[in-house]
Amino acid sequence: MPLRLSFLGIFWIALTFAVCLAVPVSAITLTPGSSGTATIANGDPVYINGVATGHPNAGLQVWLIGRNTVRVSTIQVNSDNTYSYELKSSDTQNLASGQYMVIVQHPMMNGQFDIVYSPASGKVINKQLGGGMTIFQLTSAGSLQSTDAATALMEAIGSQNIDDTFATASFYVSPPDALVKPVGDHYVGEKFTISGTTNLAVGDRLQVDVYSSSFNPTTKSQSGEYTGASGVVTVVAGNAGRNMWSFDVDASGFRPDEYIVKVAGITEDVAGSTTFTLLPATAATTATTAETVAVVTSPQLPSTVTTVPATTAVPATVPTTRQSPLPAGIAACGLLAVFCLLKTVQRKE
Repeated sequence: MPLRLSFLGIFWIALTFAVCLAVPVSAITLTPGSSGTATIANGDPVYINGVATGHPNAGLQVWLIGRNTVRVSTIQVNSDNTYSYELKSSDTQNLASGQYMVIVQHPMMNGQFDIVYSPASGKVINKQLGGGMTIFQLTSAGSLQSTDAATALMEAIGSQNIDDTFATASFYVSPPDALVKPVGDHYVGEKFTISGTTNLAVGDRLQVDVYSSSFNPTTKSQSGEYTGASGVVTVVAGNAGRNMWSFDVDASGFRPDEYIVKVAGITEDVAGSTTFTLLPATAATTATTAETVAVVTSPQLPSTVTTVPATTAVPATVPTTRQSPLPAGIAACGLLAVFCLLKTVQRKE
C-alpha cells in the first residue's frame, strides 16, 4: 500500500481497519490496506470501515472501479476519526461478475484532493499540473479497462508531486452459489456433519433438508417410508474467498436408504444438492486372512472387533503313529537272561 508522509510529519495517516460502527449481518466488511480479496454474491451489502487520522475537512474520496462500473464518492470522517463507506444490496445486485477495487483517498496536508474525476468528460485530472492536466480517460470513449484504470489511478495519487495518499481494498462479485461437500457412506445411528461452501456473506441463512430418496414419488421400487432432517444454518467466515456452512445430522431412527441433501438460500436464489448412502447398523464388513477373522461394525459407533484364531484343517485320514522299538528289545534281553540262568542251574545239578 503506497503511503507518503508530508515533510512536517504531523498528519500521519493510517487507513486501517476499525470496527467502530455496528454492521448488520448478511454483509461483508472490508479493511482498506489489508491483504486478500473477499468474494461476495450479487445482492450482498459491502462495508468499507477504517480510521483516517488528521480529520480532513474535505473528508475522504472513495473510488469504486470494476467491470463497466465507476463510482466516485466523498464521505466524511467521524469525530473519532472513523469512517464507513457502504454499498447497499441494491448497489451490488446488478454488478457484473468480476473484481472490484476500492481506493480510499486522503487529501493530506493541503486539505484538498489533487487527483479528481470529471463526470462531464470522464477524465482523471491532476489539479497540481497546469491548472488541471488530464492523466487518463476513466469513463466514456477511450477509457482504460478496470484493472488498468485502478493501477493508473494509484500511480497518479502516489506520484511525488501529489500530496494525497490512499489505501485500497478489493472484492470479487459472482452469482450466488452454495456447494455441498461429498458426504460419503454412513451407518444408521451415526452422528455426522454435512458441510459446504458458499459465496454468500457471513450471516446469510441457508435451509438444509436431508431426506430419504424413497420419499421421492418417482422411485416406485422402494417403500414410501420417510426419514430425514431439516433446519436452517448460518453462513460463517471461511477462507480463500469462500465462506462456510455446516449441518449436524443424528441418524438415530433413520432407515437404511439413499439420502438426498438439498441446501437453498432463505433470501437469495441459490441452491445445491448431493446424495449419500445410509447403511444398516448391523451390516458388518468381514475380513478374512490366513491368521484371523475380524468382524468390524461402523467406525463411528462403539465398535466391537472380535478376533478368532483361524481353524486348522484336519486331514481326512490320520496317519499311524510309529512307536520306538526300544521297549521290545529290553523285554527280549530280559527273557534271554532268565533262560541262560536256568541252564546254568541245571548243569550244576
